[in-house]
Amino acid sequence: MSLHQTNKEKLLNSVQSKIGYPVNCSVVMATIESMGVRDKDIYTDFGNKNLSDLTTEIFDKLRASVVTTDIDSIRFNNSEKSIPVSGYLRVKAKLFVKYYPLGLLHFLPVLVQLITIVLFGYSLWTYVGFNQLQSTAVVLGVIIGMVITGGFVQVIGRQVSFYWNYKNYSMMDLTINYVLKIGIIAIILIFTVLFIINFFIHLYPYSFLIIVFTYALLIGVLLLILAPMHTIKQRWVVSVAISIGTILALFLKETTTINVYVTHWIGISTSILLSKLYLYFYFKNKVNKNYVLNKSMRVLKLIHHNYAYFFYGILIYLFIFTDRILAWSSSLNSIPPYIIYYEKNYEIGMDIAILIFLLLAGVLEYSVASFSKFLDIGQKNTAYNSPKKFGKHLLKLYWQHVGLLLISSVIIFSLVYYIVMGTWGYEAQFKESLNNLSIRVCIIGSFGYLFLAWGMLNTLYMFTLNQPKKPIKALVIALLINLCVGMVMSRVVAYELSVVGMFLGAITFLVITLKDCVNFYKNLDYYYYATY
Repeated sequence: MSLHQTNKEKLLNSVQSKIGYPVNCSVVMATIESMGVRDKDIYTDFGNKNLSDLTTEIFDKLRASVVTTDIDSIRFNNSEKSIPVSGYLRVKAKLFVKYYPLGLLHFLPVLVQLITIVLFGYSLWTYVGFNQLQSTAVVLGVIIGMVITGGFVQVIGRQVSFYWNYKNYSMMDLTINYVLKIGIIAIILIFTVLFIINFFIHLYPYSFLIIVFTYALLIGVLLLILAPMHTIKQRWVVSVAISIGTILALFLKETTTINVYVTHWIGISTSILLSKLYLYFYFKNKVNKNYVLNKSMRVLKLIHHNYAYFFYGILIYLFIFTDRILAWSSSLNSIPPYIIYYEKNYEIGMDIAILIFLLLAGVLEYSVASFSKFLDIGQKNTAYNSPKKFGKHLLKLYWQHVGLLLISSVIIFSLVYYIVMGTWGYEAQFKESLNNLSIRVCIIGSFGYLFLAWGMLNTLYMFTLNQPKKPIKALVIALLINLCVGMVMSRVVAYELSVVGMFLGAITFLVITLKDCVNFYKNLDYYYYATY
C-alpha cells in the first residue's frame, strides 16, 4: 500500500470514529479541517488536488462502507449505551474508585516534600536552615515561576487534550515543545525587565535577583514539562521524577559541601531531565506508529482557542499568592528591610491551610469525570422533546458532588486540626509550637481554600463544555476583593489579616460561580450541543 493510501486509510478511520455515518460533505470537510489538515499539504500527503477533492473521496468511501442499520453502532460504539438508569449507582461507584485516587495523586509529590521536610528539614525547593532573606529569595522565585507559567500550563493541558482525542501524537509533541519554549522566553523577558527596573530603583541586591530568577526558571520549566503527564495518563511520572530529584538533592546536601541552593537546582534539573526524556521516548514511539496530519504549529489558532484558559491559569495563581505578598510587604508592625520580605509564621499557617485544597483534589477529579460520563449517558437517554430533564438530572448529580466535597472537607479539617493541635503534629515533628498568629491564619485560610475548591469545581464543570469566560470574570472580581480587602486589613489592622482578603475573595468566587453553574445546568442542553 502506498503512503498516500495509508494516510487516507488512517484519515478515514479517524473521521469515521468521530462522526460515524456522514450526513454530507460539509460535515466531513469540517472534521478533516479540525484535525489540522491544510489545503496546501493535501497533494503531498494524500495525492489529491485540494481539500474539496479529498473530502469528496472520504465522503464517498464512508457512505459506501456503512449501511444504515449500522449507523448507531458506529456513532455510539461505547459501553455507556447499554447502561440503564437503574445502573447509575454502580457506574458512580466505579468512577469513584477509579478517579478519586487519581485526584489524590496530585498530592503525592507534595507528600514526598512534606516527608523530607519533617525528617530532614529539607525538600526539593525548601530548607528550614535558610534565614529570612534566603527564604524570601527562594519563595519569591517559586511564586513567580508558578504565576508566569500558570497560563502556559493551562494551554498545554487544553491543547494537548484536543490532539489526544484525535490520537495526533506528533501535534501533541509539537505543542508541548512550542509552549515550553514560549514559557521559558516569557520568564527570561520578565526577569530582564525586573533587572532593568532594579538598575534604576535598587530594590534588591543583584545576587538576590539571580537566585530568584534561577528558582523561577527551574520551577516554571518543571511545571511546564510535567503538565502533559496528566493528559497522556502518565501521572506516575510526576511522582517518580520529583521523588528521584528530591532524593538526589538530599543526598548531595547531606554528603557534600555543595551550597544548598545548588543542591536544589541539581535536584529540580534532574526532575526536569527525567520528565523530558520520558516524553521524548513516549512520543518517539507513538509518532512512529501514527501519521502526522499537520507538521506546523498554528500560533494564531493556538491563541484563539486557549487565550481564556491562559488568563485563568495566571489569575488563579495570583489569587492564591496575593495574600502572602501583602502580608510580607506590610510595615504595620515593623519596617521590612526590602519591599517584600518573607514572614515565617504567616507562611506556616498558610502552608498547613493549603492542605485542605490539595486533599480535595480527589473530589474534584471524581466529580468532573462523573459529570463527563453522565453527560454523555444523559443525552442518549433523554428524549429530544424533553431537554430540561437533561439538565435537571445532572443538576441533581452536581449537588451530590457538592455533598461529597463537604463531607470530605470535614474529614480533612479533622486531619489539619490534629496536625496543628495533636501531640504527634507540628510541635512533635519540628520541636516548636505553633504560635497564635499561625493558628489564626491557618483557620481563616483553611475555610478560604475550601470555598476556593468549591468555586474551582464549578469552574471545571463549565470548562468541560468550553465555557471559560464567566469563571474568569468571577475570578477577576474575587482577585480584586482579595487585593483590596487584604491591603486594608494588612495595613490598618494587622499584617496577618491579609488572609481575610483571600477568605472573602474565595467566598465571592464561590457565590458567583455557583450562580453561573446553576444557570449553566438549567441550559445544559444548549451548552452541550453548542460545544459539539
